[in-house]
Amino acid sequence: MLYDVVIVGGGAAGFFAAIEVATAKPTWKIVIVEKTPKLLTKVSISGGGRCNVTHHCFEAKPLSKHYPRGEKTLRQLFQHFQAKDVVAWFEKRKVKLKTEEDGRMFPVTDSSETIVQTFLQEAAARKIEIRTKAEVSSVIFKGNTWQITINQKEKIIAKKVLIAIGGNAGVQHYDWLKDTGHTIKPPIPSLFTFNEKEKRFKELMGISVAQAEVKIEGSKFAYTGPLLITHWGLSGPAVIKLSAWAAEYLFERKYTFYALVNWTGTETEQSFKTKTEAYRQQHPKQIIAKHPLFNLPQRLWEKLCEEAAIEPTKIWSEIALRQSNKLMEQVLRCRFSILGKTTFKEEFVTCGGIPLSEIELPSMQSKVKPNLFFAGEVLDIDGETGGFNFQSAWTTAYMAAQAIAQIPASEG
Repeated sequence: MLYDVVIVGGGAAGFFAAIEVATAKPTWKIVIVEKTPKLLTKVSISGGGRCNVTHHCFEAKPLSKHYPRGEKTLRQLFQHFQAKDVVAWFEKRKVKLKTEEDGRMFPVTDSSETIVQTFLQEAAARKIEIRTKAEVSSVIFKGNTWQITINQKEKIIAKKVLIAIGGNAGVQHYDWLKDTGHTIKPPIPSLFTFNEKEKRFKELMGISVAQAEVKIEGSKFAYTGPLLITHWGLSGPAVIKLSAWAAEYLFERKYTFYALVNWTGTETEQSFKTKTEAYRQQHPKQIIAKHPLFNLPQRLWEKLCEEAAIEPTKIWSEIALRQSNKLMEQVLRCRFSILGKTTFKEEFVTCGGIPLSEIELPSMQSKVKPNLFFAGEVLDIDGETGGFNFQSAWTTAYMAAQAIAQIPASEG
């Protein structure tokens, strides 16, 4: 069976590229092959089942700043297709997106099924063949075409191939790609939460702080944003985004390190001393633990006072300098011993995969073999949480599709 295009991977990038190619070349024979029984799995579960389609950042350079790996490449690609183009793409298909306070964009239906059905309907309308439970075991360039082996036995032939298999924590999942001559940068997890060894704050699970700074002790890595205390440790955007930037650093340390939390986000030693002294002067008889400062939640403040060895009944006029300094340490540099991480199961994101140095830009075509293209998370590209990983999938898929269909890249 000869196909014009075989797309390996039935996820976000695979479907987006297939639809774009089929739109440009309606007579072409195109097939999506997916090894699992399910299609668009990450699209279905993203954003708690709402699908965080992209992020409301409509300029190429600022948008690219949200990618620990791939920033320079994406800055170039976003000149052609970026977040505002994704919004327009879906609106053209009668899917309106809305922007939430933190910049994340979702379908107004608040249902990922809206996005899934859009892709399935578009694929059906364009007569794109879809095969599930079809695992590719080899992709070999012979003569002037690609020979693809499915489920160890069936062979199909393609003029062009797009690899869009997503990310996977197991390097063995990429073994068959070595036939293409590409190297594989071993994939490692990105976007995860921190497991605290002692579980000192376990009783505060569910408490969050709107702006906390989380630092990795002894490194340059730090991030400020919402922080959530969980029964296993620390979570929330501040931690998850930090994990993306520090993914390789933490992997090397086997996820054993110290995290320092400034619960206020921005207060310094000097401002802490100035504000607490002014408060002490104004409220000398007030019980310290009962009246939180710096807009911290009551129970968290009580815990920080306890960690600073401040008795539950102590008033401000009785606090010793040593205790005041201990409280400052707990508020500005609360130290957590981290041992391990928690990833998001099917929603995991990896860094690693096909090195960008082996890809032509902006076409996303292999530098190693002709008529071989890559898109999505199989590439060594990953973004922060907040719709950025889907955005890089849409963009790389779009650029690959334009090159596959031989449409000149236009400026966005």
